[in-house]
Amino acid sequence: MSRMEPSAHEPVRDAAEPFTVLIVGDDAAFARNIVGRWQGERTIPAVTVVSSEILNGVSQGKFSLAIVGEIRGQGVESVLRSLEAAGAPVIFVAENAEAGQRVRDHFPRVLVLRQYDGWLEALITLATEALRKSDVLSRLQASEQNLSANRRDATLGRYMLEMRPGMNNCLTSIIGNAELLLFEPGLLSGESREQVQTIHNMAMRLHEVLHRFSSLETEMQFSERQSQSETRQQSQAVGSRR
Repeated sequence: MSRMEPSAHEPVRDAAEPFTVLIVGDDAAFARNIVGRWQGERTIPAVTVVSSEILNGVSQGKFSLAIVGEIRGQGVESVLRSLEAAGAPVIFVAENAEAGQRVRDHFPRVLVLRQYDGWLEALITLATEALRKSDVLSRLQASEQNLSANRRDATLGRYMLEMRPGMNNCLTSIIGNAELLLFEPGLLSGESREQVQTIHNMAMRLHEVLHRFSSLETEMQFSERQSQSETRQQSQAVGSRR
């Protein structure tokens, strides 16, 4: 069997979604035998069966694994090329060694299985492992995406905390000057006074937002110190019992 390497283009599968297996072959008994054997497993994926003639369009859908059997004529390379483009793992069940080697040479990422005695049991085992690996990769990619988003948020949060003193100074100056203008009678026209009042109100709202950031930072620091204290106490308790 050829070794399948993870692809950067493999689709991320939602952990809540069921596995979907696409069986492609021009021999009806091939798919029937696989589906029948899979009924005896504890976890049964959703199965879609298509012939090579109607594969176009179906292969562009979302599936977790493709299993390819006998294809009439010389269409096997076209089928495998189309399925590989979708990014999910592909298993090719070869009728003989020559067919299997030809696929290995042209499609190194495709898993190849010979039709020997007991091949159906081996196929279910191989397919189960391929689905499990695909699931692990999908979860890993989803975790990496979440981690990247969290890092961006953390960077933005740190930047805002670092800029807070400078922003406070700017707001203090804006609020102070606005109040001086508002306290000076007859200095401003009615329209200008309303505009300065709006500037003063918006500056005060920004000041409240920055104050909330300060409170949040204090709460986070307190929670972090409390968590560290609890961890030390638990470690000491474990050490005293030894």
